Amino acid sequence: MAKQKPQIEVVSYGVYRHWDARSKTLPKIQQFTLVVPAQLDIEFGFIVNIKKAKNSKIRYCIYHPDIPDDNGEPMPPFDGEEYVRSNDWDFYLGDTLWDPIENKVGDWRMTIELNGEVIVEKTFSIEESLPFDGAQFWNKHRGKRKAIGRG
Repeated sequence: MAKQKPQIEVVSYGVYRHWDARSKTLPKIQQFTLVVPAQLDIEFGFIVNIKKAKNSKIRYCIYHPDIPDDNGEPMPPFDGEEYVRSNDWDFYLGDTLWDPIENKVGDWRMTIELNGEVIVEKTFSIEESLPFDGAQFWNKHRGKRKAIGRG
């Protein structure tokens, strides 16, 4: 009997409330968006739901702009592996910005692979100077939610 094909759904993506990696609860979405203001400690990424893939291994990767390390060399992408823990599993992949903010501006591409195939990919644009601020930022990008969709 053939194994059932995994079902993948992006549950949410954008800016989240602060997330504690030690907690079992996933962060709460604050704003659906792919455009993120360059602010210290802002949390962004996505939550994916994976069904029918228990015990499979996923590989995640965050490709960031050429952020220099302590020696001035570009840091490698942040990546790792995780096992799918159940047949209906939610996984958060995200990052946050740290000082100095100026070298974090640009595209941050996040991917998840299952069985060597990219199953989810989102690119977040970190923007340093916006022609608006605060509520104007969220209101401007709110309309993109429908155009982008959920998945």
